[in-house]
Amino acid sequence: MVVATIEPGEDIRVLGGALYLTNLRNTGAAFSFAEGATVVFSLIAAVVAVVIVRTARRLWSTGWAVALGLVLGGALGNLVDRVFRDPGFLRGGVVDFLSVFGPDGSVWPVFNVADSAIVCGGVLGVVLALRGVEFDGSRSGAERPGTA
Repeated sequence: MVVATIEPGEDIRVLGGALYLTNLRNTGAAFSFAEGATVVFSLIAAVVAVVIVRTARRLWSTGWAVALGLVLGGALGNLVDRVFRDPGFLRGGVVDFLSVFGPDGSVWPVFNVADSAIVCGGVLGVVLALRGVEFDGSRSGAERPGTA
């Protein structure tokens, strides 16, 4: 929708300037880090997706399911852009379109929904790990179900 309705470089002010909608391409990682390494990030996203899908069989914790689901969805969302957008397979630029408190990332780097999902999933994963919640829903140090 962004690509079809917002011209590159155009900024649409919403929420009184708290948010701007724009249309930028990012061939690097978060915050445009390592631009030009798109193939590497594409392969990393594919590996992350495979690891999460394989791990899903062991998940009994709702919190971990949500955390890993957010990371998986975000990784796949950005991977789709990298695979199908110009200039070609595994080299496409991710469409970033959300800029907070200023246009074109002047206050905070421009990002997209997939980036937000990855960050939220990562933060939730850290919180769960710090609280000792295991993939099976048990707590670290606590006796696991069926191991008495």
